[in-house]
Formats: sequence, C-alpha cells, structure tokens
Amino acid sequence: MSVVQTVSVSTESAETLADLVQQLGGIPLDRVRLSPPPGTATERDVLARPNGVKRLCELVDGVLVEKPMGYFESRLAGLIIYFIESFLDSNDLGIVVGEAGTLRLAPGLIRLPDVAFISWNKFPNRRLPAQPIPDLAPDLAVEVLSASNTDQEMDRKIREYFAAGTTLAWWVDPVEKTVSVYTAPGQFVVITENDTLDGGSVLPGFALPLRKLFERAGKKTSQ
Repeated sequence: MSVVQTVSVSTESAETLADLVQQLGGIPLDRVRLSPPPGTATERDVLARPNGVKRLCELVDGVLVEKPMGYFESRLAGLIIYFIESFLDSNDLGIVVGEAGTLRLAPGLIRLPDVAFISWNKFPNRRLPAQPIPDLAPDLAVEVLSASNTDQEMDRKIREYFAAGTTLAWWVDPVEKTVSVYTAPGQFVVITENDTLDGGSVLPGFALPLRKLFERAGKKTSQ
C-alpha cells in the first residue's frame, strides 16, 4: 500500500511575502505556488495534477516550490544519468533516478534532485520502495543550475542533503561549464572542462571528463 504523509511545516516565522521568499532562499516569486496557500501544502499536493497538469514541485516549509528545469539543463541531467548508468552496467552499486524522482529528506521536506544515485545498501533485499515518495537521501545528489536558482537556495539545499545522509553532491553550472563537488556543506572544489569528474567513495572508479559531457550536450543558443 502506498503511503503519503501529510506533514506540513509552519511558515509563522514569515510575517510578509518578502520574509517567506527569503526563507526559501530568495527565489523568484513565479516559482512559489499559491495553491494551496503557502504554509498549508502537503505531500499529496506534490503528487497532485491540477487540471490534469503535473508540475515538478518541491515541498519546503509547507510551500510548493516549482523546480526550474529548461531543456538544456534536462539534457545535461540526462547525459549524467546515461554516464552513471553505463558505469553501473559493470559496477552494480545501486540505482540512478532523474528529475521527477521525489525523495523525502525529512518530514515535510521533499526534494527532487536532477540526478540521484542511491546505493543498494539502502534497499533491503534490493527491493525498491512502493510508495511514490520514499524516505531516501541520495548518496549522490546532482543539481544542474538554472537561471532562477539562487546562491541562498542552493546553500540551503546542500545543508539539507547532507543532514539527511548524502555524502557527495555535484552542482553543475551549464554557463561556466564547471561542477562544484561537495563533500560536506561549505567544503567543495570546482572542476573545469580540463578536469575529470570522479565518483569518490560513492561511485569508486567512475570518471567523466567534463569536456566530454559538455561537448556531447551541445551548445546552448544564447537568448
């Protein structure tokens, strides 16, 4: 039986809309969903399809926050999934999921990493959970940065991932063609197209030259 928790987190500390936006990381207002009213959203709302339309939304402090994902960012995420999945063909360490993979990092906190690797040791008998929003922190969380992502938002995300049990995170910057590799909040190195992205202790033996990733993704036409 699928179980969806209905925990919401109060936004009482936010007295104004400006307070709320700051609490969420200074994100653009057009990413804050007003239905249901901020502070009242639950996990059921994350899965809902109002008017038959499914939106990718995270649940933060009882607020549905729309996840920005353009076609080029989605392509980069898809390629990272491809390269990790190809590595897993001969290194059966776990599974990889994409941007619609809802994960409960804590009660009332739902995140959708663009790419998530989860090791088999989190799945008893290698059976995947049946519920639509499992209690799982990815071993590796990957976020492909979009124009509407703010530094404050991403700082908050990195703290939440590691607090939940993530041990490695990659923040991919499509504009600068770099990846910030986090091993803890505030502890990261930035690698460039001249470097190779490796899986550390999470994906031992995985290696992806960044130039190969960005060249295969193609060039994004500037607006």
